[in-house]
Amino acid sequence: MTVLLRLLTKPWLGAYLGALATWLATIAFTEGLGGGGVLTAALSFATFSVLVAIGQMYVITLGPGNVDLSIPAAMTLSGAVSMKIMDGFNGMILPGLAIALACGAGVGVFNYGLIRLLRIPPIIATLSSSFLFLSAAISYSRGLRIKPPSMLADFTTWIVWGVPVLAVVGIVITVAMSVVLHRTLFGRTVTAIGQNPRAARLAGLPVDRVRFATYVMCGMFAGLTGYLVSGFSGGAALNMGAEYLLASIAVVVIGGTSVAGGFANLPGLWGAAMLMFLLVTMLNTYGFGAGMRLVLTGVIIIAVIIAASGRNKIA
Repeated sequence: MTVLLRLLTKPWLGAYLGALATWLATIAFTEGLGGGGVLTAALSFATFSVLVAIGQMYVITLGPGNVDLSIPAAMTLSGAVSMKIMDGFNGMILPGLAIALACGAGVGVFNYGLIRLLRIPPIIATLSSSFLFLSAAISYSRGLRIKPPSMLADFTTWIVWGVPVLAVVGIVITVAMSVVLHRTLFGRTVTAIGQNPRAARLAGLPVDRVRFATYVMCGMFAGLTGYLVSGFSGGAALNMGAEYLLASIAVVVIGGTSVAGGFANLPGLWGAAMLMFLLVTMLNTYGFGAGMRLVLTGVIIIAVIIAASGRNKIA
């Protein structure tokens, strides 16, 4: 009984229940046809949302005003540069990954430079830098879409017993980052800064270094996602990161992380990402128009957030 009560207070419960409800509503309409395929697709696409949301979650946890709006540009730049460097050769997969991570890290360094040195608010700094890096991606790729190495494409689309291998890798990364958040000095400092930055500084915590590392890490996760999305979709496209701007924030909030900072929730990211994909799938299955889909998606997301907020107050 105690375990059940504790489960009911979890902030991520609403996201998973919402995802389950939308999936059941979808297969009820199709009389059970394609239910497994929908889940497989949901896991595949949710992986990308979760990966960018991990970095975004750490940034948001730093406290009010901290958000990274350069994620789409970092994804596009990392994907374009890595694809061009690899040029379709399987032997360049690991160097391509390193280059994608380096591009993402570079975006994070630049962002924090604007925030720390020029005292520009994070929202403005990251939004401004996104235009610069997106322009750099356009200039570098010249609109050409270079195919990924065949082994990378196979890996990102590899499915075993209905489960995408990429989703398994994403879950392992999520668990690792959960350990970092709760069991390391870095993770605990991120939480402490979000709860009270002044107290964290007075306690001798390396506030500036941790904020810098957090923005760099967010950029690296965006770079990794851009690299994987490019492999999955057959190459880097200039608009490949557009849908992940608001999605990365929505997944974090729906997943139970506090927008006020100081509290993060990694398990909820998967439930929220699955919910976002399954909502669109359900509404498409029911034949709703584009306008109605947007309205219903917004209403359902608001309901889930309110439900999660209510459990947070109870907890």
